[in-house]
Amino acid sequence: MKKRLLILIMIVSLLFSSTVFAATEEGFDAEFEFLGRVAKFIKANYLYDLTYEEIINSLYNGVFNDLDPYSVYYTPEEYADFSSEMAGEFSGVGIQIVKEGQNIIVETPLYQSPAEKAGIMPKDIIRYVDGIDITGYSTEEAAKLIRGPVDTTVVLGVERNGMLIYYSIVRDTVVISSVYSKLLEGNIGYLKITQFNENTAELLASHLSDLLVDDVDKLIIDLRNNPGGNLSEVLTILDLFVPAGPLAYLVRNDGAETEYVSTLTIQNFELAVLVNGGSASASEIFAGAVQDRKAGVLIGTKTYGKGVVQTLYPLLNGSAIKLTTAEYFTAGKNKVQDIGITPDIIVENRVRVEEIDTSAIPTFNKARKPSVGTVGLDVLAAEKILDILGYAVHEPDGVFDDNLKIMVTDFQRDSGLYPYGVLDFTTQDALVMALDDYQHDDTVDLQLEKALEVLR
Repeated sequence: MKKRLLILIMIVSLLFSSTVFAATEEGFDAEFEFLGRVAKFIKANYLYDLTYEEIINSLYNGVFNDLDPYSVYYTPEEYADFSSEMAGEFSGVGIQIVKEGQNIIVETPLYQSPAEKAGIMPKDIIRYVDGIDITGYSTEEAAKLIRGPVDTTVVLGVERNGMLIYYSIVRDTVVISSVYSKLLEGNIGYLKITQFNENTAELLASHLSDLLVDDVDKLIIDLRNNPGGNLSEVLTILDLFVPAGPLAYLVRNDGAETEYVSTLTIQNFELAVLVNGGSASASEIFAGAVQDRKAGVLIGTKTYGKGVVQTLYPLLNGSAIKLTTAEYFTAGKNKVQDIGITPDIIVENRVRVEEIDTSAIPTFNKARKPSVGTVGLDVLAAEKILDILGYAVHEPDGVFDDNLKIMVTDFQRDSGLYPYGVLDFTTQDALVMALDDYQHDDTVDLQLEKALEVLR
């Protein structure tokens, strides 16, 4: 609706105007004044009910949606929600999202959030929210659908590696406690930073003080699935760990460059820093500084690749804009945007625990959606996979009988899919993924194990 409205306004503007939008500042001012008259014309003549607020919000969203994935316009209501989130508590599933093209992308699930526990992963594309196709939605429009009261359920249809997976997630109060710590074997300290909020440096100092009681001089700093946050906070924290010298560089639209430096005289800790595909923005500033200045070892998988900085501008009417105002480069002046940072030691966190002979399982050819009465190799494939997964199918024979319908329905329900007993394409994909997951153990934290090995 909003996108169609914006297009309508632009078309009417061109029809009513004697010239196209002028490239000069004076011409822009004139055209913008004219756009206001067009909006009034639409309000007076449009078939459906339309408020001026809806027109204005549509215009704002249209502009910001075309800038970049991270520049955002917040209505007063949305800004209040955003402020609540930054304060550390909100009701929802706990994911950070961005817009890329027409898609809503998961930047990272928050630590111990309902989304993380359900299995949502960085880079997932959210296609559906409770059956609503959100292609083309802004991040705010998508977030409004995803959020809701505690103990209510939202079903997210997520595309991952070309497959559509449905997750049924119960909303909860998401408390953003950004720092966690514990003492590990070998007197090695562990600090988990979930994001860089306004109070993260203060929290980290408190946790670090507790660890120092045990004379800790080796630290694992876990930035996995940390979406970033406040620039000044991460720079303050880096000043505790990286010796005197450059930490990062910021380049603004006019070419002006700002160098951020550490003043630390003595490095007191041997560091191992954990990162993955959900480590973004300020996390990448941290990782880049540690890596480029050789202040520690980076372990894990390649980071997200968000190397631009946003500035938040509250407006007089209670709304706000978050605008991309600069690009940052690491301490070694390496580019991060759309590239990411490759760890010194690459470790995937999946280990194969059981090797299953899958040679006798036919491949789903996605030519049809079998149901009761269907006979074929695709049915046989489903029977064999369900049998391995522990579902009570009869002897696999390639015939879709009533019992198989019950088993497919049970699998769909267990997987958060629509449980109707038809072997649709989404269910076929989910079966293949479930078989792969069955052969792996994600409970062993190989990245943390490697960090412990490096620091011992």
